[in-house]
Amino acid sequence: MGEAEFEGADPADSQALGDNGPVTRRSAGAGLLAGLGFLVAARGQPKAKMTKQASGTFDVKLTPQGAADAVVGRMSIAKTFHGTLDGTSVGEMLAFMAAEKSAGYVAMEKVSGTLDGLKGTFTLQHSGTMTRGAGTLSVTVVPDSGTDELLGLSGKMGIEITGGKHFYTFDYEIAASK
Repeated sequence: MGEAEFEGADPADSQALGDNGPVTRRSAGAGLLAGLGFLVAARGQPKAKMTKQASGTFDVKLTPQGAADAVVGRMSIAKTFHGTLDGTSVGEMLAFMAAEKSAGYVAMEKVSGTLDGLKGTFTLQHSGTMTRGAGTLSVTVVPDSGTDELLGLSGKMGIEITGGKHFYTFDYEIAASK
């Protein structure tokens, strides 16, 4: 069928052929909602999770690795965290500078220490992009990377640099053990 045949028709009434005859978008949507309602009722109410926030400062040392003229720069990362998160981390970063104020980087970083008194390790995954000076950054805990008392850890970290000093804010949850 061509597009002209649908002109003026209600898109919600368009049909597809299902196993039991024609299925409209409306009936499919109603079925999906009913199915989702069944799943929620079968599972019960979701348990409330309590998000906590850690904050503090960190010192960072980036050490270039590989050839100076490489297309993609590689650096090792070494950090020391102070504050609610107290510990160290090591990792690797890949970065590319596209223009004077545009760039991108990815990194993986393993953190060891205590988070609000809980001891263990976890891994952070970074993805940063700067477009003509405007930056976006995502730093998240790799799922299931928490160990010891940090088993079940999930969260996101924000990083701010003010006056040459590095600050972090870490919104996190620790799932209850099964």
